[in-house]
Amino acid sequence: MPLKIKPQLIVGLAVFLVALIFCSFLVFSGLLLRFERQPEAEEPVVELDDFGIAVGRYKVKSHVVRPNQTLSQILTDIPLAPETVQAVTEEMQLHFDPRRIRSGQPFHAYVSSDSTQRLQYFVYEISMIDFLKVIFGDSLTVEKGQKELTTVSRISSGIIDTSLWNTLSENNLSFELAIRLSEILAWEVDFHRIQQGDLFKVIYYESFVGDKSVDVPRVEAVYFRHHGREIFGFYFESDTVKGFFDKEGDNLRKIFLRAPLEFVRITSRFSHSRLHPVLRHRRAHHGTDYAAPYGTPILAVGDGTVTRTGFNSGNGNYVRIRHNSVYETQYLHMSRFAAGIRPGTRVTQGQVIGYVGSTGLATGPHVCFRFFKNGTPVNHLNLEFPSADPLPDAYREQFIVIRDRLLRELGQIPYSEKSPATWF
Repeated sequence: MPLKIKPQLIVGLAVFLVALIFCSFLVFSGLLLRFERQPEAEEPVVELDDFGIAVGRYKVKSHVVRPNQTLSQILTDIPLAPETVQAVTEEMQLHFDPRRIRSGQPFHAYVSSDSTQRLQYFVYEISMIDFLKVIFGDSLTVEKGQKELTTVSRISSGIIDTSLWNTLSENNLSFELAIRLSEILAWEVDFHRIQQGDLFKVIYYESFVGDKSVDVPRVEAVYFRHHGREIFGFYFESDTVKGFFDKEGDNLRKIFLRAPLEFVRITSRFSHSRLHPVLRHRRAHHGTDYAAPYGTPILAVGDGTVTRTGFNSGNGNYVRIRHNSVYETQYLHMSRFAAGIRPGTRVTQGQVIGYVGSTGLATGPHVCFRFFKNGTPVNHLNLEFPSADPLPDAYREQFIVIRDRLLRELGQIPYSEKSPATWF
């Protein structure tokens, strides 16, 4: 006789089976969670110094290069064995000429903190940014690196009291900014005749290593009021054009620099009758004397060809350059000529042609700068020179958009109430 199962029993069994499956799933899931791989503990963060070396693991001995000290002497003093010194010198030459090590530059020796005091790293700072790192591991290796830079956009302004450099220094602004401004405005501003009340505004980028300023890689815009004259410069770059242009799109660069030196002072001006400081009688002085320390680089004020180099008892070491069919310049009393400067050499504006000295009839280090127009000496400080190539018409619309934006930003940079800006 067939077994009869009541419908209520079937339903009960079904509910029981579903409940059993669900409970099994929960138990199994719990087991999975329990046996699931636990996350690994995070590695402790290792702090690295500017040269990528772990902080606190080594004893660091820091020094600066002494005058006339060589790499071999530095490594020998650490001390290292002669064969290791030779190996380091040879390996370093792949990245940097050891003969270019300069006095005053820092270097660092990293030694193990145990009793062996074994040298692990040697670092030489080429500049405020670049460095060489010698690694004494299983094998000797040399790496050239750069400190980590942070570059930020900045704005600054100032009212000049004595000089541009002093004003920047008093406002805790970078010396690199002074160099950039002098390069941009070299054709428009006579930095030897800056007067009290001249003022400036500037938009630029500044790079830092930590909190230390190391570079001003680019200036975006500058405003300078000099002897009551307003000067604007806006940086513009495209495929074929790069430089600073004024509000009308004219190039700030002129065909001649105003002076053959940077950050110097005029000690004697162009004159038809001057008491000679050595000969002690009056004679014409058809040049401008710029005083500067021995060895200061002397720059060609414009593109041209060297026509004469030599020495005589009055001029000392001198260089003469023909720039075109109209203009020539001459630079006197050099301590020495720059490498490659000889008759026939082509030079470019701003190129170093020699170094300040006091050869010839001179009482101290300076350069006497002479300017000739059609063979006749003239006072270059009284001349107005044309600009270099203006902005091509094809880029003018693009330039205007950038110029107007930067004009608005310059206009928002405040001055003190002493000298309010009036142009915006």
